[in-house]
Amino acid sequence: MNYNPKRTRFRKQHRGRMKGISYRGNHICFGRYALQALEPAWITSRQIEAGRRAMTRYARRGGKIWVRIFPDKPVTVRPTETRMGSGKGSPEYWVSVVKPGRILYEMGGVSETVARAAISIAACKMPIRTQFIIA
Repeated sequence: MNYNPKRTRFRKQHRGRMKGISYRGNHICFGRYALQALEPAWITSRQIEAGRRAMTRYARRGGKIWVRIFPDKPVTVRPTETRMGSGKGSPEYWVSVVKPGRILYEMGGVSETVARAAISIAACKMPIRTQFIIA
C-alpha cells in the first residue's frame, strides 16, 4: 500500500511547527486497544505502512486494524551538492504531523495479550515514544 494523497491543492508546503498537544484524534473511536503518541514528530508513509504490516502479520487474520493517521504533507528534498538559491526542492516523500496524544493505530476483535504484542511490534517501527492504551 502506497500511502499518499491522490491529489493536493498545492504541490509544496511549509514545514510548520509542532507545538502543543493533539486535540483531535486523541480518543479511541473504532477498536478496543490503541497506540498513542507521546512526542511530536513527522511520521513518514513508510513508517506508517511498516507498523501496519507488523501488526497485521502478528495478528494473522484475527481482529481488525484501523490506521488513524494519514500522510498529507509533502516533504521536499534538495538534490545533493546544489548551491544555495534556485528555489525549493521537489517533493520526495509524504509525512503525517503527529502531536502528543494522537492515536496512531487501533485494534479490535483480539485478546489483550495479542493486541499488546502486536502493537508493541508496531511501536518499535515508530520514531517516537508511544504508549498502549485500552478503551
